Amino acid sequence: MEGNSKFTSLFHRPRCLAAAAPGGKAKLTHPGKAILAGGIAGGIEICITFPTEYVKTQLQLDEKANPPKYRGIGDCVKQTVQGHGVRGLYRGLSSLLYGSIPKSAVRFGVFEYLSNHARDEAGKLNSTRGLLCGLGAGVMEAVFIVCPMETVKVKFIHDQSSANPKYRGFYHGVREIIRTQGIRGTYQGLTATVLKQGSNQAIRFYVMTSLRNWYKGDNPSKAINPVVTGTFGAIAGAASVFGNTPLDVIKTRMQGLEAHKYKSTLDCAVKIMRHEGVRAFYKGTVPRLGRVCLDVAIVFIIYEEVVKVLNTVWKTE
Repeated sequence: MEGNSKFTSLFHRPRCLAAAAPGGKAKLTHPGKAILAGGIAGGIEICITFPTEYVKTQLQLDEKANPPKYRGIGDCVKQTVQGHGVRGLYRGLSSLLYGSIPKSAVRFGVFEYLSNHARDEAGKLNSTRGLLCGLGAGVMEAVFIVCPMETVKVKFIHDQSSANPKYRGFYHGVREIIRTQGIRGTYQGLTATVLKQGSNQAIRFYVMTSLRNWYKGDNPSKAINPVVTGTFGAIAGAASVFGNTPLDVIKTRMQGLEAHKYKSTLDCAVKIMRHEGVRAFYKGTVPRLGRVCLDVAIVFIIYEEVVKVLNTVWKTE
């Protein structure tokens, strides 16, 4: 009974989801608005930052087991542009775009739903609860969106970088993967993805919640300038990169065309450590750091601004 009462007190139900809260109280965002705003933000963000995601994935797939194809970030960009033009840096964009919109929609929708039930009487969300809500949002997006879409993306990019690509496009690639490997072929590396996304969003929302509470002080309804929101987002993004890049590397290996070499997520980690060393777990950190900081900053700015617009045309009580 004591444990249940603690859980109930952690996630209590708010009285309303008003577009504008009474004086002194923080505004609550309706999950429906969060889903729409999150989807819009995710779509715009990925179109801006995809080239860095492409380079990061290429470097992670460029294993030391074979003679490395790239000497670094600059060489990867140079070879890609020389061989396929600037458009080459956007190969695989469609698969990530189709996943980015629902991913952000689920993330913010779940986070706002959970956080609306975890705030105190003044509408304030403390850092610990922000971390738990972020964890829940990350796990949900990993299971329903990220794992299948990321598996397809990694396999598509890996295939297009081979001498004889067999996938003619996104839909053809999905059909071939399902035809030859079944639905399970789109769910490779699920454990690593859940760990990665869960920790990712837990770290990001923990940092964002902490910074927002610090900035607002004793006034939960204090508005935050978009520039400040972007700065906080970049800091949260950097924290998540340094916190879970090893999981990102393992996830990428588990979803690549050579995933059959690994029996499980743990086996993948052990083999990387044994054959390539600790540094391999941080392969692609620099391009990922640049992309993620920009990514999180853009997403939070667009998300907050879209929510403001929705609050004027979509009244929720």
